[in-house]
Amino acid sequence: MIYWDHNAGAPLLPEIARHLVTAFAEAAGNPSSVHQAGRNARRHLDQARERVAKVLGCTPREVIFTGSGSEAAAIAVLGAFRARKDRSKSRVVTTAIEHPCVLGAVKQLEAEGAEVIRVAPAVDGAVTEQALLEALDAKTALCSVQWVNNETGVIQPAARLARVCAERKIVFHSDAVQAFGRLPASLREVPADLLSLSAHKLGGPAGVGVLYNRRGVDLAGLTPGHQENGRRGGTQAVAMAEAMALAVEHAVATQESASAHVATLRDRFEQAVLAALPGVERNGSAPRVGATSNLWFPEVDGEALLIALDLEGICVSTGAACASGSLSPSHVLLGQGRTAAQAHGSLRFSLGATTTQAEVDAVVSALTRLVPQNRG
Repeated sequence: MIYWDHNAGAPLLPEIARHLVTAFAEAAGNPSSVHQAGRNARRHLDQARERVAKVLGCTPREVIFTGSGSEAAAIAVLGAFRARKDRSKSRVVTTAIEHPCVLGAVKQLEAEGAEVIRVAPAVDGAVTEQALLEALDAKTALCSVQWVNNETGVIQPAARLARVCAERKIVFHSDAVQAFGRLPASLREVPADLLSLSAHKLGGPAGVGVLYNRRGVDLAGLTPGHQENGRRGGTQAVAMAEAMALAVEHAVATQESASAHVATLRDRFEQAVLAALPGVERNGSAPRVGATSNLWFPEVDGEALLIALDLEGICVSTGAACASGSLSPSHVLLGQGRTAAQAHGSLRFSLGATTTQAEVDAVVSALTRLVPQNRG
């Protein structure tokens, strides 16, 4: 099998798999309990929090463990807006191409009375800094802009927005799920108030994420309970928190070499496909992370091409995995000016550290055969 859907979830790293087997076999004790087993669990949880904080460049108290990157983003968006002290600030500024978890959260706030501004991207896939700045006004309570788009890989102006929002005392959240491990990604680069991460994009397990919550930024918890500073109630999964720490440490340690590796292979892939199949176009010409290639195949149904590739053992995607099962065209591609037909004719190829040149050759060969067969 050729797995080219790393944006949906990266293969579990062997060292993390080994950790989980051992941790689940030995785990005992609730980290909130005061007996010996509970104190041991608390020590492991605290150490995992300290390790994540060291990578991000923050204090351990600012690290909140969640069940996913989507939950982290939802706590950030819903929690920050609901906890605002100045109720006259009722505007939320975001983009039209956010991950469904953020779009769903702002839609919920809209139903609760918030004024939501969704800034559209330009045709190159990037939301312009100027358009976002123009949307920020004195009534803005929250701004949420992803660091890297999950469908096109286009880098968004999160760094600049974080600094502007800090100057204007607007809470700023960034979905950094697709940026971490692919860019130098820490709070030095994007000094956000809230930053969401996911383990399974980094070679960790599905089922754990992190929300960075800057000290002094109030959040209303979505799940009642004293755990995670009252931000997320429920007994913490200690083994998963440790896996998250391993994943972020590995991502930072290998980021430079892994990014160069996938960028080289992605560029070779695109050059070969564009040369072999005239008319194919990239979706997103603005600067991108190296892992992602989103291509439009004219006169081709993307779902049919995806299935044809799958039958040959090649795993790719039509867009965000969280939106799979829907026949609706990609909101990201529609947002940057593609028609519904063009969006339906597009596929996302997302590479990772395990991708090889032999896989590039195999995918190019398969597309060269299958695209003409599926036209019409």
